[in-house]
Amino acid sequence: MNDTPADIQQFDAIAPACDALRQQVGKAIIGQQQTLDLLLTALLCHGHVLLIGVPGLAKTRLVRALGHSLDLPSARVQFTADLMPGDILGTELIQGDTPTSRRIEFVKGPVFTSLLLADEINRASPRTQAALLQAMAERQVTIAGHTHALSDPFMVIATQNPIEQEGTYLLPEAQLDRFMFSYVMRYPTAADELAIAQLRDETLLDQIQGVASQQQVATWAKLIRQMPISDVIAQQAIAWVRATRPDGDDATGKVRAYVQWGAGPRASQHLLLAASARAAMQGRPTASQEDLQHVAPAVLSHRLVLNFAASADHVTESQIIDDVMSRTV
Repeated sequence: MNDTPADIQQFDAIAPACDALRQQVGKAIIGQQQTLDLLLTALLCHGHVLLIGVPGLAKTRLVRALGHSLDLPSARVQFTADLMPGDILGTELIQGDTPTSRRIEFVKGPVFTSLLLADEINRASPRTQAALLQAMAERQVTIAGHTHALSDPFMVIATQNPIEQEGTYLLPEAQLDRFMFSYVMRYPTAADELAIAQLRDETLLDQIQGVASQQQVATWAKLIRQMPISDVIAQQAIAWVRATRPDGDDATGKVRAYVQWGAGPRASQHLLLAASARAAMQGRPTASQEDLQHVAPAVLSHRLVLNFAASADHVTESQIIDDVMSRTV
């Protein structure tokens, strides 16, 4: 990280801003602190998140609250079987009432925002799901030969319902790999659920005050990418990723027995970047081993493809990741 006074001042502002953000979002969201921290970590890394959870866990409300607290525009798209790529990206339309005034104009779709909630993304066809690939990877979209830049920051927060699978499509591996995190949202605790049930105020989202501007968030993301990473932490991240590949020399016994495909190099990048962001959110200038351990399950879980033997023996991705993380360099 550049050690100019302005950069140091901006970096030092990240941790207190995150504390203030949690307080503001807490006005409208009860519980789900781990989910909020994960979303904020991904946002500061220019990453995307796949949330897996049953309906009613406040996914949409959480995204709106995050947008309010950071002065970021947000949009929600309900993915359905008849959703077309143009419904997400936008399309070119003929505008004008007379022959002489008619012209072709590009009408932006909901992807032109900072926080895009792709609700039940697995209900759309593979063609529509693929429409998000360029946006997620390059933060731009190409329509009719013209390239349009997206917002900075830009994050896709996709959701999946783990219960109802009828009429859904599996996300392609190329798209899954574009998500920095995959996270299973849990039911609230008994105390949190009681507080949720007693909520009556419908204006809570409007009471959230902005903690930072869109420009500040973009600046913080740049600073996090400049944070130094120790060789030990980098080697540990790479060792874990390589240990997930069943045909590699570093694979564990469980990986060889139960994994069909392991994580690719992008997982190593996401591990180190997420660990750096978590350190910055706590006011520390460099990532630690504990940061790496904290983010590893969410980074690796959706990048493992298990085989039939794993299904037969009831082996889960979490068990494989625990086995891999038991290895240290």
